[in-house]
Amino acid sequence: MPPRPKFSKEQIINSAFHIAKTEGLDNVTIRKIADHLGSSSAPIYVNFNDVDEVKRAVIHKVVELSQQMLQEHQSGNPFRDIGIASLKMAMEYPVLIRDFALEPNEYLKNYDEEMVRELVNMMQKDPGLEDFTEEELMAILLKMRIFQTGLTLMAANGLQPEEFDFDQMIKLLDSVAEDVVMAARIRKGEKQ
Repeated sequence: MPPRPKFSKEQIINSAFHIAKTEGLDNVTIRKIADHLGSSSAPIYVNFNDVDEVKRAVIHKVVELSQQMLQEHQSGNPFRDIGIASLKMAMEYPVLIRDFALEPNEYLKNYDEEMVRELVNMMQKDPGLEDFTEEELMAILLKMRIFQTGLTLMAANGLQPEEFDFDQMIKLLDSVAEDVVMAARIRKGEKQ
């Protein structure tokens, strides 16, 4: 009979998540997880084959967390909802945001494609965007993601002007979204 796990998978993932959110994903090691749990590394290997498997579980937890934040803001305006969720993630988990946005991350490749599909689906439900094709929505989304990534990194690093609070960041986001959509409409009209 195999040994009974001393810690659940969830406890191990939570410990690894704590390390990732304070020190970065690259600093998640089996040894650090064991130290954080006050254990040897053996119980971790009962639940996981290696540190890469643990890191994939941490990424999955972060993705679930970001999706949860996105679901909390269903205003019907996809750019606003995405922006609020991104900015909240940046303010609550700045190390993770810097890690995911600035470091090449093989763990996120599949999630990014899945997320883009989900975001385009959200955009297709927005009455203000219904006259755009999927290809046009992808182009609009890419432009908004580029802007949002920059704004999110500024928030994660505290680089925005001091008087530039959360509400002002959302107003800026709304303004840029309006500009991007308006420019897309103008280009679409010029092509017809």
